[in-house]
Amino acid sequence: MTIHDLEEVPPGTAALGDMGRLQALVRRDQLEAVRRSVLTAIPVNMLLGLASVLVAFQGGNGRAGMIWYAASTGANLLRNGLCRAACSGLALTAAMPPNMAAAASRSVEVHLRASTLAALLSGLVWAFQPLLCAGYTSPQTLFYLTITCGITAGAVTHGTAYARIPCSFILLPLLSVALCLFAAGGFDRCCLGACVLLYLAALSRNAFQSEAGFREASRLKNDANALARSRAEAQASANALVEEMRWRATHDDLTGLLNRAGFIQQAEARLDLLAAEGKAGTACLLLLDLDGFKSVNDVYGHQTGDRVLVEVARRLRAALPPGGLAARLGGDEFAVLYDPVATGVPYAVLAGGLIAAVTQPFDGFDEGRLGVSVGVHGEPEPSLMAMLSYADEALYASKAAGRNRFRLFDVGLRDRLEMRRDLERDLSQALVENALEVWFQPIYALDARTLVGLEALVRWQHPRLGWIAPPDLIAAAAMAGLTESLLRFILDQVCRMMQILRAEGLGTVRVAMNVSPREMAQIPVDEIVTGRLGALGLPPAQLEIEITEETALDLGAVQGKLQALSRAGIRVALDDFGIGYSSLSSLRQLRADRIKIDRSFVTGLSICDDKRGLVLAVLGLGNLLGLEVVAEGVESEEDLQMLQAMGCPFLQGYHLGRPMPVQKLKATLLAGRTKAA
Repeated sequence: MTIHDLEEVPPGTAALGDMGRLQALVRRDQLEAVRRSVLTAIPVNMLLGLASVLVAFQGGNGRAGMIWYAASTGANLLRNGLCRAACSGLALTAAMPPNMAAAASRSVEVHLRASTLAALLSGLVWAFQPLLCAGYTSPQTLFYLTITCGITAGAVTHGTAYARIPCSFILLPLLSVALCLFAAGGFDRCCLGACVLLYLAALSRNAFQSEAGFREASRLKNDANALARSRAEAQASANALVEEMRWRATHDDLTGLLNRAGFIQQAEARLDLLAAEGKAGTACLLLLDLDGFKSVNDVYGHQTGDRVLVEVARRLRAALPPGGLAARLGGDEFAVLYDPVATGVPYAVLAGGLIAAVTQPFDGFDEGRLGVSVGVHGEPEPSLMAMLSYADEALYASKAAGRNRFRLFDVGLRDRLEMRRDLERDLSQALVENALEVWFQPIYALDARTLVGLEALVRWQHPRLGWIAPPDLIAAAAMAGLTESLLRFILDQVCRMMQILRAEGLGTVRVAMNVSPREMAQIPVDEIVTGRLGALGLPPAQLEIEITEETALDLGAVQGKLQALSRAGIRVALDDFGIGYSSLSSLRQLRADRIKIDRSFVTGLSICDDKRGLVLAVLGLGNLLGLEVVAEGVESEEDLQMLQAMGCPFLQGYHLGRPMPVQKLKATLLAGRTKAA
């Protein structure tokens, strides 16, 4: 649409669209300019009229002159009153509601029409001026002709905004002059009358050309204002989205407390401040885990469970000492960091108060169904991570002793922790004996049938402890110095799967492997991965490295490696997007090609408006930045259909396919000949 298209929009419509609104704004500008020009011209009009009366007195037509001047003054007073009358249309703005804007537009049109009629009336009075000079035959003819030409030229010169008003004013006086000259007869007078008609045509043409120029300038001004407003609104929307993403990066979406990443950031800053003030070692960390929460979810449903978590968070805030930090670390686990010395609240008092607060009855289920266990660490430690590890050990001991208890990390627990670390030695043996397994979970395209990728997930069934959680496995490998060995083992299994896929004609299916922030920071991941792919002759584009947002916490140590992987053609995916160290700038710094929406925003998507809004925002962000988006945690048909309706290009979750061993996956691929992209 161009601004010229606005000419076709009828003014004063009941509801104004964008084009009608701009047309109305132009009309408002015209009315403002008309009022200014008329108020400027009226004093000149009255002075010229007074001069005409004086000349009439000198020529013996004083009575007729006074009557004419009275009529002229009345017309001028009417025009002056119209220009000073209140007009709601002058308050019209681009942001005005449609109904009010339509009413304002109608008011502007009414005032313009009234001003046009008043100008016509004033021109009618000037058309009777020949009565003062015997139809332009008296000796005063030259004076009156000069006055008429001057006042009509001035009307057009000053009335550039709205041509109908100056044209209405000059029409009758100039026609009157021409008719009188034609009536007087004679070649010279007839020629002069013809010249007056040409003069009228030229003035009218100039008036409409001037109006067109004014309207064009007004449109450009209002277009520029509209563009500036649109840019400001877009910037405000983008800033709001950035602020929301930044807040979500450090806060739990359900409870509003700090999440794990936000807690780590603020807690480390707090510990650094205490150390700078010479108060190192005074901070106390409490980890809380709800007892019986799983049964609440199982019996009453996840919605009730979410309400419980929100209420627990509220109670924690109420019981928190001044200056303390509270966070939901995940699931039903919470953390509190405070300074017992500064607050004067001993850890035993606070722990007991937190237990009492959480165990108060909840609406909707039996009293005593929900409890809480607390692990406490209050000794000087070299890092927050050590404090978290030791408080976690105390939490396990508290839960083992029964619900609604707290336990301080002491020498006994420290010894038990050392014993538990024997797991590290078992891991070394397991790697030697190939006791670990790598399972693969499928990733599908939008249609939920086309296989486009596999995610590698490490599994270890310990002979005594059973299945070991991947985080515990990675932590044990790090403590045992086996991080690189574990990475090489997983990479070998991933490469074998890539070979299997290529042998089955599925070479376009990409295989993803997870690399923890610790692995990425501490070992040469780029050299290991590219070297292995080169040795086996496998295409780098078939491999994808998944990292978490916490990798950005040590960006300086990993950025060069990520750039090397990207240059080699290996894709990088940002896992668990939205719950960790989310940062729009870090997306590019981490060389991400794909973002994976965390399952906490996907599971239950079909019944949660907030989650739908966030998923749509991430999809829009991915589209804007040219990043692929994968939705993790697709656990139901309803969530799947909602994601498909949103146009999420890639899908992953138990509803579509669970992780499975290589043999089972091979059997599935060979038996079903899964359609691949």
